[in-house]
Amino acid sequence: MSNPTTNDVLNAVAAATNALSERKEEVNRLNVFPVPDGDTGTNMSLTMQMVVDNLAKLSIGASNAEIRKAITTGALMGARGNSGVITSQILRGLCEGYEGHDVFDTVALDSCFARAVEVSFQAVRKPVKGTILTVVEDAAAAAKKARKKKLSLEEALDAVVAEAYASVQRTPDFLPVLKENNVVDAGGFGLAILIDAFAASITGKDGFVGDAMSFARPAPKVQIEQINDWEGSAYRYCTEFLVHSDSVDVDAAKEFLPTMGDCDLMVGMHPNFKVHVHSNRPDQVLAWFLTHDSQISEVHIHNMQLQSEERTEKLEHEKEETRKPLGIVAVAPGSGNAKILESLGVDVVVSGGQTMNPSTADILAAVNKVNADAVLILPNNKNIIMASQACVDVSEKPCAVVATKSVPQAFSALFGFDPEADLESNVESMTEAFADVKTGEVTQAIKDAKDAHGNPIKDGDIIGIADGSIESVGSDVASVVMSLLEAMDADDADTMTILAGEQMSDEELDALVARIEEAYEDIEIDPHRGEQALYPVVFSLE
Repeated sequence: MSNPTTNDVLNAVAAATNALSERKEEVNRLNVFPVPDGDTGTNMSLTMQMVVDNLAKLSIGASNAEIRKAITTGALMGARGNSGVITSQILRGLCEGYEGHDVFDTVALDSCFARAVEVSFQAVRKPVKGTILTVVEDAAAAAKKARKKKLSLEEALDAVVAEAYASVQRTPDFLPVLKENNVVDAGGFGLAILIDAFAASITGKDGFVGDAMSFARPAPKVQIEQINDWEGSAYRYCTEFLVHSDSVDVDAAKEFLPTMGDCDLMVGMHPNFKVHVHSNRPDQVLAWFLTHDSQISEVHIHNMQLQSEERTEKLEHEKEETRKPLGIVAVAPGSGNAKILESLGVDVVVSGGQTMNPSTADILAAVNKVNADAVLILPNNKNIIMASQACVDVSEKPCAVVATKSVPQAFSALFGFDPEADLESNVESMTEAFADVKTGEVTQAIKDAKDAHGNPIKDGDIIGIADGSIESVGSDVASVVMSLLEAMDADDADTMTILAGEQMSDEELDALVARIEEAYEDIEIDPHRGEQALYPVVFSLE
């Protein structure tokens, strides 16, 4: 392919904007945080649309410098929310990186992305791994590698696109909240869409790489629910506005903003800046700039508490109205376990476990609560399987039991769920999905007994149970876990999921994970707060 012309680049910017606009709801659905600062896909799309609008105002034959300024100014003025502001800084960096280049080639591509990383990271006080910043950083590394290998521009763009999507796929490895909700970072995915569509336009491809990648879209079995958790948030108002000043002290402003709230950003350069902050006193934020040689405009103040409540109400209404062919009920102890199961697609979680086995009536009530034509039941305890089966016998709604004996088995079973298949097919596929899961449980003995090998157990001892068999006895939880892992042949496992009970502190959990990682370097460990009673640790090996 020949080097792209100015018109080619402008058309590619428009194509990228259109692609993101068409898929903004897909990006929006990835938001998992309880108090949304607007929707990521919408904010990024509106930011890009202002860029296109600004470019449309240019006269025919505008210079590269004029085009770069139009992109930078449009992105800054149109930036919405955190994601929009950071996107504006990535665009600014890309434009600044092109300065001094006469043609758009691999050298220019490397320069653009390198500067984009510098500018975008400077805009954020505390960059977080696993966000849009990580995606632009990884894309820049791919561009640099392509230049060093002297690839063609088309090959280089293909490499950057591939790495952008690969980086998006890795974001849950850095942010536990993403992994817990089975999604990727929304901002990073939005950026990958932009890069993909831009590259496709430049190279003349018909489709986008991202169209064939489903990893960034919540699978049908996964339902992300808005959690109305406003009481835990310190700030109520999302405040953003433009600042116009030739003399405002930027360093002083950046020191002031964190004193008023969080998620604070101030980007741009004299005389135009964009400010964004979450605060309880937006009036004081505005007053500071007004008293520091600044004019302000385009002021937007959003009450995030009301946004959260409205979204929760809307989602609950949609959930009530939408009847589906197949739903899921699961039994589980602990609020943490319930949240994980719900994030994996369970409609109703019945509280219960070893010492509080729910009745048939309890399970039947949950089945009737599910807005579905038929229901699968995951008992997650051997003592609850019969009650679950009894529910099947008396329920007017078709039901079936997937005979899971632990919560970790349920996690694996849910990955075998097919919402389009019938009850019988799902029982078969979900049972197969958890067949190889080994479950370990650690608790305290309540009477004298013997372990599986005839060794004595005293009342108060810590015991380790491997799939129902007492295999380890000791005086502290961590040592029993390590002994139990050895008894369960943990060396043969690839992954380990740990569910910390309510008796285990976060510090104790971190120490346990570190100890296991040191002993089993090849196991990928996924710790969570299960909050189950009486069992400080429940884990699975696969």
